[in-house]
Amino acid sequence: MDYVGQLKQLPKKFDFFIGIDSDGCVFDTMEIKQKECFCPAVIKHMKVQSVSRMAREVWEFVNLYSKTRGCNRFLALQRFLRLLRERPEVAARGVNIPDYKVLDAWIERESKLGNPALQAEVEKTGDSELETLLAWSLEVNERIGDMVYGISPFPYVKEFLEQARVKADVIVVSQTPLEALEREWQENRIESYIEMIAGQEHGTKTEHIKYATEGKGYAPDKILMIGDAPGDLKAATGNKALFFPIIPGAEESSWKTLAGEGLERFFAGTFAGSYQQQLIEQFDRALPENPEW
Repeated sequence: MDYVGQLKQLPKKFDFFIGIDSDGCVFDTMEIKQKECFCPAVIKHMKVQSVSRMAREVWEFVNLYSKTRGCNRFLALQRFLRLLRERPEVAARGVNIPDYKVLDAWIERESKLGNPALQAEVEKTGDSELETLLAWSLEVNERIGDMVYGISPFPYVKEFLEQARVKADVIVVSQTPLEALEREWQENRIESYIEMIAGQEHGTKTEHIKYATEGKGYAPDKILMIGDAPGDLKAATGNKALFFPIIPGAEESSWKTLAGEGLERFFAGTFAGSYQQQLIEQFDRALPENPEW
């Protein structure tokens, strides 16, 4: 499947372009996925059962309550292992946290950090540590498929989509596997409001926006990224686009603002500048860089 080609061939219908993150942004799925699917699987496969309380605290900090919220799962695993290894309580118990240097090396050379790329690497190398990482990632997907369903979009999301699609080309920009994204959007019958769903398989969020907009005549101030994590802001700034944050813990009020004055300002050309800066400052204050332990 030529995922990059799909983005590059996406037709331009309007002068405005909007990319929207999905997990934790459109859907209130971050908590259940991270706490009930990712975390139990990481404790199991990384064999950190003896420090499960600390492991859970670290995993939730990395993926929900810090500036790495919403990052790619393999980057999250990398930071999780490092932070857990640095915790004094873990060292005091004499627990050996796995040092997956093969993960670091794979992340360094691979641009599409997803299961297909990891599967190909396992088949090529036969590396046992990479097999463990793949087993963890596949189990996460199984857990999500089994547990995460029946979750509706945040209030005001549908109202926003109804207004946005009249004047803008709208796509999903996410690091979630494509299968899960399609299932969630179809389950809620809102996939008709968007032109395309770009997931983990399509590359990074920065690449999603780049390939979907490059060479098509969109002005930078007519490209908007909407997200709930610093990675979404990075994807916007990497393309010199605008950014509207969905603040973790204040999602409903964020969407209400976006569906009202936020979208109006975007279409009117008054979004950039002090208005956007105030939003970003508020967003920055909501997520710390480092843990308190």
